[in-house]
Amino acid sequence: MMRVKVKICGLTNLEDALMAVDMGADMVGFNFYPRSQRYIGIAQALDIINKIPTFVDTVGIFVNPTIEDIRDVAEQGFLNWIQLHGDETVEFCDSLRWMTTRTIKAIRVKDRRDIETAKAYFTDAVLFDTFVDGAYGGTGQRFDWRQIDPSYRRVFLAGGITPENVAQAVEMGTYAIDVCSGIESKPGKKDYLMMRQLFENIRHIRG
Repeated sequence: MMRVKVKICGLTNLEDALMAVDMGADMVGFNFYPRSQRYIGIAQALDIINKIPTFVDTVGIFVNPTIEDIRDVAEQGFLNWIQLHGDETVEFCDSLRWMTTRTIKAIRVKDRRDIETAKAYFTDAVLFDTFVDGAYGGTGQRFDWRQIDPSYRRVFLAGGITPENVAQAVEMGTYAIDVCSGIESKPGKKDYLMMRQLFENIRHIRG
């Protein structure tokens, strides 16, 4: 089995970020959507990123940004990935091909038809999350993971991943799993016991 990467998302403070890295996170995510309960300012995220190892990939999450929003952050060079988690069109995503920063297009899944729409996006990866009306991720709700086919490109699996079901998520064989609310004591604050259990269960699967 391919080694599935683990992305810990919705980080809002240095202590949680360092704990995630210490436990084995491959990627850490920061939410730049002002209406999110896990919102963090760019300057605050940069301060955290400057204190974590460079071998850990950094991801900035945007919801319906402008080109200028993306350009301003991308040109600073502190993000490895930009995640587009709103209603961004194929054309908008195509307009970002000039960047050296990799892109992830999030698709909120109601049924198989939503998964099929991912084929139109030529981003570096796609992320499948659960559709919840009026919400852009971080809901803790799960869709039917069996609907996805991770074999044809980099796929991130999100939506309701917890320590209890992370083994099933890893066994889906996607490029990465994306964990946020499933290891939180409240939005924006990670529960270290839950996070430790998550990584222990992942290590058990990896052998």
